[in-house]
Amino acid sequence: QVRLMESGGGSVQAGGSLTLSCKVSGYAHGSRSMGWFRQAPGKEREEVATLVTNGGGAHYADSVKGRFSIFQDNTKRTGYLQMNNLQPEDTAMYYCAYGWVEAGRPMAIDYLGQGTQVTVSS
Repeated sequence: QVRLMESGGGSVQAGGSLTLSCKVSGYAHGSRSMGWFRQAPGKEREEVATLVTNGGGAHYADSVKGRFSIFQDNTKRTGYLQMNNLQPEDTAMYYCAYGWVEAGRPMAIDYLGQGTQVTVSS
């Protein structure tokens, strides 16, 4: 049974930075990679950033390109989302995801974490 545990959320002022972490525990058959989603109150869940499974780069939502960076450390089984120049519109619950990503396609989510809150004040 795979479990995902996020950490690193919090409150920052506009222009600030946060780094979210996601630790993977347990094992499941097949290749997967990390991704991050977010959901603000009253809005649908949005795919923020994902890593293409088995290499091939990363995908970013247009709203975060140039500000957010996704990466993972396979030796630690941990994924990260570095968020710079945060803006109030980035305020949301952020969820770590583990699944399959083909180049140019949305993530097929197999596992989703419980979420960590990010709040950005102006």
